[in-house]
Amino acid sequence: MMNFAGVYTALVTPFRNGEVDYEALKKLVELQIAGNVSGIVPVGTTGESPTLSPEEHLKVIETVVEVSAGRCQVIAGTGANSTQEAVYLTAEAKAIGADASLQVTPYYNKPTQEGLYRHFSTVADKVGLPIVLYNVPGRSGVPIAETTVARLAKNPVIRAVKEAAGSVDRVSTILDLCDITVLSGDDSLTLPMIAVGAKGIISVTSNIVPGEMSAMVKAALAGDFAKALEYHRKYYPFFRDQFIETNPIPIKAAMAMVGLMAEEYRLPLCELSPEHREKLAATMKRCGML
Repeated sequence: MMNFAGVYTALVTPFRNGEVDYEALKKLVELQIAGNVSGIVPVGTTGESPTLSPEEHLKVIETVVEVSAGRCQVIAGTGANSTQEAVYLTAEAKAIGADASLQVTPYYNKPTQEGLYRHFSTVADKVGLPIVLYNVPGRSGVPIAETTVARLAKNPVIRAVKEAAGSVDRVSTILDLCDITVLSGDDSLTLPMIAVGAKGIISVTSNIVPGEMSAMVKAALAGDFAKALEYHRKYYPFFRDQFIETNPIPIKAAMAMVGLMAEEYRLPLCELSPEHREKLAATMKRCGML
């Protein structure tokens, strides 16, 4: 049975001249593997999945699977607000060779808890690819209730939950109710979540400093919170400033500043404002990233 622990990078999707930059994508995958991450999560929120065509979506997953070549896990973002679409994307990801799928709470249509249970169960039962649930009510409009997570955890295909609701208490509540792996969805909450039982992080920051994030989480999971706290305090200003504008705008700007990729987005996302760019650059210098 697949286990989830450590750092999983919510990988950005690089663009150039309006197209996915697959050569840059390949280099980003190699950077992640060199940083000893446990896994890569392509085409999630940070990968701007809503603006990719279905063909691009699957080609990004395929590229990450091929380049990683079994050297780390690949958790493909294949969620949707249509259960039928989520089943299709997840089945395609399974055929491509992804190790698991990240299933976001259906957004905009605001299902009930019973609807959520049926949605995730249908994807699990029809495809059979290990699932990481993704609780992010700030984007989806609906939380996955802790009791719903517990119901879903009885399905052997549903192995983990990414918690991006900003609540450390939810980790304790979920682990009190059921046996499921919890991964933090917020870089700044990684250490407190691990302290109460989470096993790692699906990280935005690790796009740019994978080795440092891997070291922080490795130390925390080993119980060396003093060492982990050194990393947390060093990079906390950057954790914070990732949200001065909507993710992934700041992380893409930061990666462009250090030469990892072109800074390009797809509408409705657009470039970082001048005042926020100045603030982000100052934070990166403070953190030793520039």
